[in-house]
Amino acid sequence: MHNSHFRTSLSSEAPDAWAGTLAPGQPRGVHHSSSVIHHLLLPLLALCLAACHRYAAPPSPYVAFVANHGSNSVAAVDLASFRVMRGIPVAPGPEQLAVRPLSQEVYATGDSGSVDIILFPDLRVVKTLHVGASARDVVFTPNGRYAFVLDPSEGQIVFLDCDSRWETGRLRVGGPENPPLGHLVITPEGAVLIASDPSGNRLMFATTAGREIIGSVEVGKAPGALALLPDGSKVFVADTGEDKISAVDVASRQILSHLEINSRPSWLLAKPDGGEMLVFSRESATMAIVDAFHDNVEENRPTGRDPVAAVIKPDQSDLFIANAGDGSVMAVDLQTRTVLASTRTGSAPSALALTPDGRFLAVADRSESSLAILRVDPDALKAVAANRRSTPSLLLTTMPVGAQPADVKVPGWLRSP
Repeated sequence: MHNSHFRTSLSSEAPDAWAGTLAPGQPRGVHHSSSVIHHLLLPLLALCLAACHRYAAPPSPYVAFVANHGSNSVAAVDLASFRVMRGIPVAPGPEQLAVRPLSQEVYATGDSGSVDIILFPDLRVVKTLHVGASARDVVFTPNGRYAFVLDPSEGQIVFLDCDSRWETGRLRVGGPENPPLGHLVITPEGAVLIASDPSGNRLMFATTAGREIIGSVEVGKAPGALALLPDGSKVFVADTGEDKISAVDVASRQILSHLEINSRPSWLLAKPDGGEMLVFSRESATMAIVDAFHDNVEENRPTGRDPVAAVIKPDQSDLFIANAGDGSVMAVDLQTRTVLASTRTGSAPSALALTPDGRFLAVADRSESSLAILRVDPDALKAVAANRRSTPSLLLTTMPVGAQPADVKVPGWLRSP
């Protein structure tokens, strides 16, 4: 594996390169004679024509959904025109969004303990389900028929029928003496639910069909975030009470290994092919790269301050990391482990979402109450990494969306003309 430190190649900021598309008609404040203008027109026209070839087309009319914790709303943003189509009122304190498979519905959960179901393209709440004192980590069966959501404070998993939009049952997982629960994941085929129990230092396993607990396994201290391999064979958990993560075999529900890392883990991200697990530590601003097949820590890399979210392109070419401590988003070439760019997007980016075509990155910023759009297609990343002053910044635009945006999702749906 590549063992050198991250090599950083930062672009020069050139926001004016996008001025023709983002801020037309800006006054220059300088008046020229007609002869001077005549001599300038041809070079300017040539530059404009060259720009048409150099810059990619604007984003397709995907819709970004942004959960605004402070304004109790979900903003629907047209990514082609960079405008908020609608602010959709939801239950207080939305924190997470989940897209129901094979449908056009978005589920919003948060502090109120409610699940708001938003319908597209109507952009309205069609049902609100109250599941408890809090609600988080909605997961779905692959066909989107059933959903499961944590009520962490009560130590319960709530079962939902997505077609009828009703609760169908509850399963206490943490036990009356052990709430709250940490996080919830579902195996790819939709048969097994896995929940982390920080108080009990264990993972709990339950079936989706039988609604019964089928086992548990003791892991490290204060298990929190979970990440499954894509084939569902193995689950990794961040043991937030110590400097390690644990790997568990899902079928046998047996511990496979405890892996020591340099600091306390905060959250994890699996590569799409399952070959590596990325382990992020907010306190040390590092990322550990783990061989997920052999349970071996390959290396540790620095990130920006307080890494809070990351996303990987489906082709596994690039990784993007949101650093809440310095207001930046890092773009990393996953093959060479090289930092291609570090773009300031605001004060405290909180969530990331790639457009389905992989050309643009939506960045929610909790402190700025804004959504930033970055151009992240291969040409843009190569140009920025080459540090050519004539190239634009990765940052395309920012827009206000609502108070304290906490999450963002960009489904594969296109806005109607």
